Amino acid sequence: MNEQKPRLGFAMTGSFCTHGAALGVLGKLTGEYGIVPILSEHAAAWDTRFGKAEDLVRAVKELTGRDPVTAVTEAERFGPSYPLDALLICPCTGNTLAKMAQGITDTAVTMAAKAHLRSDRPLLIALASNDAMSANLENIGTLLNRKNVFFVPMRQDDPVKKPHSLVADFASVPSALTAMTRGEQLRPLFL
Repeated sequence: MNEQKPRLGFAMTGSFCTHGAALGVLGKLTGEYGIVPILSEHAAAWDTRFGKAEDLVRAVKELTGRDPVTAVTEAERFGPSYPLDALLICPCTGNTLAKMAQGITDTAVTMAAKAHLRSDRPLLIALASNDAMSANLENIGTLLNRKNVFFVPMRQDDPVKKPHSLVADFASVPSALTAMTRGEQLRPLFL
């Protein structure tokens, strides 16, 4: 990894149906950033109808040249001792979003976010949640009001069959990162 590049933590949670899109984003960012991969314990271990965990871990390692951080104890170092320039959670499940909004730190990703934010560094969330406009709407508002927390613009992916679902516009991640480095939320937030 080229340490001259800004160090970007790229965290993935268990929104398994969006892992393919997230890997596409990761591939595009490797030229501009030194990527430090972080996987939630579930993303790193669970096989689903969308793919095998070992394939995800292998793809992340091939794209970044690094083994992903997968434990709370490893992720704690992203505070003052091994700071990241920025942290991106892509995808971020509603479960992870709710934990961050309530200060719960029980996964590698939530610990990375807590450690990162305590150093006043920017966090970008690419949400993918089936309950974003119901149970998690309050948590979106809470995090929008928190210092150094930004969102990738999002849209309803299927308003008829999944009326409460929102998913990040993965193509907007690079623009959202650029806006975040200026301390700005990319607009419009809801597409």
